[in-house]
Amino acid sequence: MLRAQVCCSRELSFLMEAHDGLSAAIAKRAGFTGLWASGLSIASSLGYRDASEGSWSQLVEVVERIVDSSQLPVLVDGDGGFGNFNNARLLARKLHQRGAAGVALEDSAFPKTNSFVGDRHPLADIDEFSGRLRAVKDTVAEDFVLVARIEALIGGHGMDEAISRAGAYADAGADAILIHSRKSAADEVFAFMRAWQNRLPVVIVPTKYYRTPVSAYRKARFSTVIWANHSMRASVAAMRQVCGRIFAEESPASIEPNIATLDELFELLEYNELAHAEARYLPQPLDPRQ
Repeated sequence: MLRAQVCCSRELSFLMEAHDGLSAAIAKRAGFTGLWASGLSIASSLGYRDASEGSWSQLVEVVERIVDSSQLPVLVDGDGGFGNFNNARLLARKLHQRGAAGVALEDSAFPKTNSFVGDRHPLADIDEFSGRLRAVKDTVAEDFVLVARIEALIGGHGMDEAISRAGAYADAGADAILIHSRKSAADEVFAFMRAWQNRLPVVIVPTKYYRTPVSAYRKARFSTVIWANHSMRASVAAMRQVCGRIFAEESPASIEPNIATLDELFELLEYNELAHAEARYLPQPLDPRQ
């Protein structure tokens, strides 16, 4: 299903960020049919910076919970693959085993830094990164989607470099290209799309150029839009406000009307299914009247 969303659909598709099982369940309930397991958001939820501080095994564990709780196709932010071709193919194999539908690998140098932190990020060698992509394609099943994420524009290396890398990654077997930009307007990604001429489907992440209307993405024939970190950022704002008010007021009374009830939480995570299962599978107490 993710292959259709990222690579094959004629309609623009959307992936919503998830960073744990709960955020995945909420995104599914909202109506999203595919998820983005965000590296930034998962690192933040674990108390790490998005700077290669978490391990690939921690990422895989979180992805398993996202998959299990949503039963949706999940595209995983795999950073650069956590090392060379061998690390990248190991990561892809483990993600596939845990139920992920695909992985996006970025061509930033290891250790990576979040795309929006600092200037002129160093990039991986094109040939070496292409080898990582080929190793992943040779390791996992054909239906496992591989997205090559290009950081050339983010790193200040220019459009020619971005197009050159996209061509090499297409030749290496990538199913789609993710072109990233930190500009507040979408001019760079539109320019890339014109130069690229749709050789492979193109994925975008409009975190900074969020004011651009979605109709413009459809007209330009982008394949997929990723809403990459919004659930995490929303939870940070909400938790900060609630914690601050409870601390200041020494009581949760004033915030109770504005937060989810326990019943809403129980309904979201389908506690009623457990009650029905218990009635079916556990021995029932005898009726003392019998």
